[in-house]
Amino acid sequence: MTLIPVPGVGAASLGPETNLGAWIDRTVLTTSHLWKTSKTWDPEGIWSTIPAVATALAGILCGLWLKKEDAPGNKVAWMFTFGFAGILGGLIWDLFFPINKALWTSSYVLYAGGWAVSGLATLYWLIDVKDFRRFTTPFVIYGINAITVFFVSGLVPRILTRIETVEGMNLRQWLYETFYTPWFSPVNASLAWAVSYILGWYLILWVMYRKNIIIKI
Repeated sequence: MTLIPVPGVGAASLGPETNLGAWIDRTVLTTSHLWKTSKTWDPEGIWSTIPAVATALAGILCGLWLKKEDAPGNKVAWMFTFGFAGILGGLIWDLFFPINKALWTSSYVLYAGGWAVSGLATLYWLIDVKDFRRFTTPFVIYGINAITVFFVSGLVPRILTRIETVEGMNLRQWLYETFYTPWFSPVNASLAWAVSYILGWYLILWVMYRKNIIIKI
């Protein structure tokens, strides 16, 4: 992607619409089957799926490692070792092939995977080995109904954008412009919206948790 010229563009590029992966996606899938927001490139196209498979395999390997018959200390030590190697390898590879999530570059696979393995090792040591669980309740509340909140939290914004208000905005825009934009800078308004959305769903999931309502598929 940094060496091969892109047909119709010229020199190698990592731009959203001008990189080799985007050209391959447009050529093979056609624009009718790309991300509807852009129509010209897709963060989940053919080219980015290949390194994404590597990320999935890294997770599988971690799971197999945790299931091994071995001392917990050894498991944690090796996970931290691989995690550090991934982070360092990603940073070094970034000098030649940038860390980029939208392209899911191989340097991103190493860097993000390294942090993920290190985080998993930390939580495994604290929760499973040391039995320190006092901070886990909010995550359990989200986790036991993860599919529900994943699906419905994505559905609600789509519904809100279809409801028009008297100001000519959809309901989602109106809520944002009324309760967030006047009080925060653009960056902090976006953050406040995201945090309040997460907390709002937490309250709903907390009620479901207390009533032992678990939706599964």
